[in-house]
Amino acid sequence: MFNKIKKKIRIDLSKNTKLFFYIKGIWILFSSKFILSNNFNSFYDNLDNKERKYIDKRVNYYNKQTSQFKKSQKATSIEEFISTEKKKTYFFDLLEYLRFFDKKNKIDYIFGDVITVPEYPSIVKSRPINGDNSNSILMKLNKIRHFIFVNDDVEFENKKDMAVWRGKCYVKHREDFVKLFYNKNFCDIGQTNTKGDLTVAWQKKKLSLKEQLKYKFLVVIEGNDVASNLKWAMSSNSLVLMSKPKYETWFMEGMLVENFHYVLLKNDYSDMEEKMNYYLENITEAKSIIKNANEFTEQFKNKKHEDIISYIVLKKYFSLSKELT
Repeated sequence: MFNKIKKKIRIDLSKNTKLFFYIKGIWILFSSKFILSNNFNSFYDNLDNKERKYIDKRVNYYNKQTSQFKKSQKATSIEEFISTEKKKTYFFDLLEYLRFFDKKNKIDYIFGDVITVPEYPSIVKSRPINGDNSNSILMKLNKIRHFIFVNDDVEFENKKDMAVWRGKCYVKHREDFVKLFYNKNFCDIGQTNTKGDLTVAWQKKKLSLKEQLKYKFLVVIEGNDVASNLKWAMSSNSLVLMSKPKYETWFMEGMLVENFHYVLLKNDYSDMEEKMNYYLENITEAKSIIKNANEFTEQFKNKKHEDIISYIVLKKYFSLSKELT
């Protein structure tokens, strides 16, 4: 329904618009359950073997719990969550699937940029990739900011032979990166901070996604947790340059393979020009990596799969906490 409304209204869809997000969220909050949970179960039961294995694999990636567990003493009932939590993006994203469960069921959850593993199994947007992260139950949260994809009709060879990056530098590794590259002639790098010292030499004007897609190379740098530009960058016809990710979200950044889905850079980015020169000389290899990246992003565009996986991740959470019959 909401997608049809979007098509009738002319807006810039290079980024998700919060107008429709909140209209949908408020409608969900005050409407009855328009999709019954048994419809999810029926959809799953009717999948073929291959599709079911794919669904199960992703569910078990997001929710790695394998045995029964207890929730914390601070766990919140769904009913209390609905009445007390701030009605913002994280709330509506989680409510979209929580509403199919008993309101007395309790959840542990942490909203925001989470870079540590909780003491109790908790619903989060992000988690560290390495180590035991099974207490971090990933859900597709803040998707209006993170899950942006583009339709890029400019081929790699027809783009500028440069790298581009724009973003806020409130963490040291981003600041170090910008200081190193902002005045180099083979790239267009700059920060777009909105607070602090805005007169520094490496401050540059914002570039729209359309403007950034004119460049052959898109640099991806983690911020507080994951890099929000990774999803749209990997759906483009530009080549993604980044160091090995340390954090992951619903996008499964931990499943990305270096030099297959993206070009691996050193942690200090000192080899960026070298890697750019290599792929400028090896266009076929560059386009192969771009193709692999595009194929990886396609799975997140299947709304039916995204819905059933989200539902089953929570179903598994409530089953293992003994709250689901």
